[in-house]
Amino acid sequence: MSKRAALLLVSLVVTAMVIQVSLLPVFVRPAFKPDLLLVIMVFIALRSSFEAGAPLAWIFGMLDDVCSGLYLGLNATAFLISFFVIKSVSDRLYADSAILFILTVIGVTMASFTLNLLLMVLFTASPGIAYSMFSDIFSRILVNAFVASLITVFPGFDSNVEPA
Repeated sequence: MSKRAALLLVSLVVTAMVIQVSLLPVFVRPAFKPDLLLVIMVFIALRSSFEAGAPLAWIFGMLDDVCSGLYLGLNATAFLISFFVIKSVSDRLYADSAILFILTVIGVTMASFTLNLLLMVLFTASPGIAYSMFSDIFSRILVNAFVASLITVFPGFDSNVEPA
C-alpha cells in the first residue's frame, strides 16, 4: 500500500469513527445507525491484498468494539472471519462490481449479527439479549446497504486500491 493510500485510509477511518461515535448517536436512532467500519472493511476485503487486509479487518473490529462498549473482541472476531470468507471467494468474482459490494455488505452485516448473537448467548447471562438484538437487524441491514450504495457512486469506486 502506498503512502498516499495509507494516509487516505487512516483519514477515512478517523472520519468514519468520529461520525459513527459522536455525530450519529445525536441525530439518528440506534437501530438506524450504519456500521461504517464494517462497510470500509468489506471494501478493503474486496480490493486489497490478504497481507494488508487481515490486520486491518481485525483493527477495524477492535475499534468498533472499543467504541461500542460491548465485549472486547466480539466485532474483531466477526470482522476477521468475514474478511477470510470474502477473501477466499473474491478472487473468483468481479470485485469491482457495485452490486457485489452491496450484497457483500448485506451478507457481512447478517454474518456479523449471527456471530455476535451466538457469542453473546454463549457468554452472557442476560435473558433478553436475543430479543434486543433481533429487534433492529432488518433496519441495520437496510441502512448498511444504503451506505454501501452511496459509496459506489463516488468517482474512483471501480478502480483498484492496489496495483495487481
